[in-house]
Amino acid sequence: TGKPKCSGPMDVIKQLYREGGLRSIMRGTAITAVRDMPASGCYFAMYEFSKRSLKKASGTEDLQFWQVLVAGGMAGWANWAWAIPPDVIKTRYQTAPEGKYKRALNVVPELFKTEGPKGFFKGLVPIALRAWPANACCMLGYELALQAMNVIAPLDDY
Repeated sequence: TGKPKCSGPMDVIKQLYREGGLRSIMRGTAITAVRDMPASGCYFAMYEFSKRSLKKASGTEDLQFWQVLVAGGMAGWANWAWAIPPDVIKTRYQTAPEGKYKRALNVVPELFKTEGPKGFFKGLVPIALRAWPANACCMLGYELALQAMNVIAPLDDY
């Protein structure tokens, strides 16, 4: 594979700055926001929807271990259902040679022309396979931490 291009994070920042200034360092920030803000909304909305649905189906206010895992997994899938197309665009934009695209949206016509609609969903299967267990465990950790904090320092209004 050869010698690494960079010796560490600071070296990456220096090289990017030399290549195109602050604009090079911040490349892809807007498309990352386009990806993450709505995806996070989908994530938390699906988590809450799943929790409520599972509580209603079981007839109890307390979620069981497996129900938290299901709700977390569903949240992860909802997140990536929104996020995958902007993520593909962001990745193509950030990894393209300097100057190939003026902005992230310039990736869209070329991607559509060369790969069609499927091109916007590259990596969906591995992301979906990873999203379920990762987010299931994340939300389980969140719920357990919340329970522990409520024992240590309970809030009457919560």
